[in-house]
Amino acid sequence: MKILILSASTGGTKTKRITTTFYNLMKESYETEHDIRYLNIQDKKIQFSDGRNYLDYSGDTLEVASAIMESDVIMFGAPIFQASIPAALKNLFDLLPVRAFDRKVIGLIITGGSLRHYLVPETQIKPIIHYMHGVIIPKYVYAIDTDFNTDGTVNDEIELRLQTLLDDTISISETYKEVWNKQDDMFGF
Repeated sequence: MKILILSASTGGTKTKRITTTFYNLMKESYETEHDIRYLNIQDKKIQFSDGRNYLDYSGDTLEVASAIMESDVIMFGAPIFQASIPAALKNLFDLLPVRAFDRKVIGLIITGGSLRHYLVPETQIKPIIHYMHGVIIPKYVYAIDTDFNTDGTVNDEIELRLQTLLDDTISISETYKEVWNKQDDMFGF
């Protein structure tokens, strides 16, 4: 499977740190079995969506959109700003076709400044992923400032939750892949 871990934050460091931790855990456990890629949009120049087909963009925008479209599993890391989905993540969704997540398993790693916003993924991000036909890992990791050690690494509890998310992601992805393959075989695709 092609797995993409995408840090969709244009500022700060928490989202990058926690998604990097997840990426490293994924590589330790599954590097030989799966094609695993990490992208941080802080390192990219992403154009604003203007309604074109994603293939009509160029440079970093095309690279990121193509990486999303080519992946079987996508782990979106994103911060919550002002109790809302970040514009950078929404822009990524807007660059893609409506059925972009069809037969893709999507997971979430969310950072926030407060526990008061832990339901933002449920009310704002998950509905967009459902609309785009994605299969969402039911549980996600939500981390705040106190979930990071003084050296910037995630604490043991968050690392354990990331490992659980990782295990759930692989199990669910493999199960869905098997089911989808059986469906395809029934129709001769």
